[in-house]
Order: sequence, then C-alpha cells, then structure tokens
Amino acid sequence: MSPSEYRIEGGGYTAVVLGLGAAVRELTYEGRPLVVGFDADEEMPSFRGAFVAPWPNRIEDGRYSFDGVDHQLHVNEPERGAALHGLVFDIPWTLVEHSASTVTLGCTIEPTEAYPFTLALHARFRVDREGFRTDVTALNTGSRRAPYGVCPHPYLVAGPSPLDEWVLELPASTVLTVTPDRLLPVGKEAVDGTPFDFRSARVLGDVQIDHAFTGLTYDAAGRATVRVTDPASGTGAAMVWDQSCPWVQIHTADLPKKPENTRLGLAVEPMTCPPDAFNSGEDLVVLQPGEMHATGWTITAL
Repeated sequence: MSPSEYRIEGGGYTAVVLGLGAAVRELTYEGRPLVVGFDADEEMPSFRGAFVAPWPNRIEDGRYSFDGVDHQLHVNEPERGAALHGLVFDIPWTLVEHSASTVTLGCTIEPTEAYPFTLALHARFRVDREGFRTDVTALNTGSRRAPYGVCPHPYLVAGPSPLDEWVLELPASTVLTVTPDRLLPVGKEAVDGTPFDFRSARVLGDVQIDHAFTGLTYDAAGRATVRVTDPASGTGAAMVWDQSCPWVQIHTADLPKKPENTRLGLAVEPMTCPPDAFNSGEDLVVLQPGEMHATGWTITAL
C-alpha cells in the first residue's frame, strides 16, 4: 500500500481511502466487497469512490452566473459539454489525523477565475459496528459568499449475482428527468407509473438509470435509506443519510464505451443539491464568509 493510502478497520469493516482526491478505493465487510473498488496501481475508473465538491454531477457547458458575474469552468466531460463532479476528486488532500478506525483528510479550494471562492474542506472517514461513515465540512475562508454542493460517488455491491437480479429500495417520489444525449435536467416528475418507482423494493431488471431523485421519505430519526440486495446470496448494502442531502443520484453504471465496467455496481450518491444547481439555484448551499456547512452519509452491510 502506497504512503498516500490510508487503511482503517473496525466492526468487521475495512476501508482504504486515497490521499489523492479523498477517494474510497476499497470497502469490505468481513471480506465481502460493499463497493466496486479498484487496484492500488490503477487510475480511478468511472469516478468510483470519488469525493465530489463543490458541485455534484454536471454543470451545463461549464457555465454559471453567481452574484451577477459569469464564470466558465473547465469542461471535463467534452462528449456532453459539461463540467463534471467538481474540483477536488483529482487533487492531493492533506492527512489531518489517522488512527486504526478513522482517517481525516483536508484540502483547500483556492480561488480561480472559474471558481473565485476559497473553501476549506475536511472529510472524516470512520468504521465501526454501524458501518462506514463519512462526515464532511466546508468552511468559507474567503471574503465573498460561495456556491457549494457535495456528494460521494460509491458504486454499491449487493452480492455476487448480476446487477439485473438485485433488488432496489429507493424511498423517492420524484425523479429529475434529463435530456437523453447530455443528461441535463429537464424537469421534475412523479415516479408513479414510471420505471423509476422503487419505493416498494423490486428487482432492477434491465432498467437503465442515471437520474437524480428527490421527495425522499425519512424515518423517525430523520434518515433516508437506499437498500440494494442480492436475493440469491441474502446479502446487500445500504446508504443512509439525513435531510442535509435532499437529493440522491442513482446510476446503474451503463457504460457502453467501457463494457468491462458496465453494470458492476449501483451508484448511490446522496447530494446536497441537484445537477446544474449552480444555474438553477435549487437547494444550492451558499456559504457566507466564515460560514461552515456539514453533512455526511453511512454505508452499511446488509
């Protein structure tokens, strides 16, 4: 294991977090994979385990306006003409703290013409009997207010059966429809009567999903839970989060240009805001100078 990787263990869980991008390269429970990982000497494929900030998903044409000023981000998804998954997934993070069961990494987003704001990010990862927990804070250390959003990007693994045979439970009443070619937001629709209604757990089958969902149902403790299970093995994985993330992106990982990586896992990404929120403003976090935002999520074995 290279010096830029940090292994943590506890409660039957083992995770490996990279110093590059604070990506989660590996997560297992009693030796069973809970996410689609990648090798230590492999470049992160398909944003597996990426840490996504200061915006989740994509921004149309990489353009946005904030406080009356137009900005142009780097378009790193040229085939769809979008700025995808933020600014920190491929930069070094600094080790803040590391113990047997926890690791905390930090990075600073320095102001540029494209994103002229200063944010100090900290991500604390820990494992215990409750699962693999990530707690995230963003502090605006600059002199101007800043737009912000965040999400993780794990591909959950229910078990050894093919994804088509897994069962998904997704407590969301609303789906954000998108353009078929660029996956840009069109509008919100009820999931009733659509292929995207998984409020009652059912088999995924051959449905293709790369959509954001909202209208989430939370339990008495204020938590939303997405579960994916493998009936054949009796195993599964769940993602749990609170109301600080009113959205979740679900992706069945249909990658026609990379057939070897297609439908290996189900991306479940709790998001503080929907795709292209820098333009729509919907649920966008705006941090005043000196203000901090906190959120988090947990992956558990079933």
